[in-house]
Amino acid sequence: MCEHFVARATEPFRLDELWPFVERLERYGMAGFGWGAAWLTVDGRLESHRDIRAFRDDPLAADVGAVETTSTLVHVRRPSKLSTLQLADTQPFLDPGGRFAFSHNGDLRDIRDARRRFQEQGRIAGRADTEVGQRWLEDAWADCPSPEAALRTLHATFGGQANLALLAADGAVVHYAGNAENPVFSFRLGRIGIVSTALYSIDRSLFQLAALGATERRLVRPGNAIALDATGTANPG
Repeated sequence: MCEHFVARATEPFRLDELWPFVERLERYGMAGFGWGAAWLTVDGRLESHRDIRAFRDDPLAADVGAVETTSTLVHVRRPSKLSTLQLADTQPFLDPGGRFAFSHNGDLRDIRDARRRFQEQGRIAGRADTEVGQRWLEDAWADCPSPEAALRTLHATFGGQANLALLAADGAVVHYAGNAENPVFSFRLGRIGIVSTALYSIDRSLFQLAALGATERRLVRPGNAIALDATGTANPG
């Protein structure tokens, strides 16, 4: 089971302010099979970094950590199918049009027909189900009234146990809770608001082991999508 989170704050922060949390999320979440991050640049673009190595083993993590941003999405990987350990299946995925970045944990169940269609279009490079969700979002994005609506509709379309996270080009970040086996929590680490998965542990061990010193802690109920506003405050949407 992968782990991922979105984060946002009023003032820019260096990504490595979150690296202690990422390291513990990877360690206690039993990840370490690749990782990635997407962020909003100071000039309003989305950029990303992905690596098939663990976060702790990636020599470029320090360089990525020097980046300043106000919004980010970070994913540490533990795939259910180890045959997907390749860069093509490493998250988060970045929209070719630069509109959003997307990640997922759990499983998207009813993807067979969509995968076949996207393969015929030459748009599938990997083996994992997340890429199918990414291609669906690329096609549906313009017709969705909000990022929250996009994630809810994606889950309704494919089903399965699925937590979904998204960073939009305007800095909006959203986390949808749809995996009963991996709860989602909103909280703050200092001035940074976060919505994160919970160590594949159906309790509050996230706060004892990874998100040390977290405040404003709230469980996100299954089926809810939580957005962080420009101050990092969690709001259901």
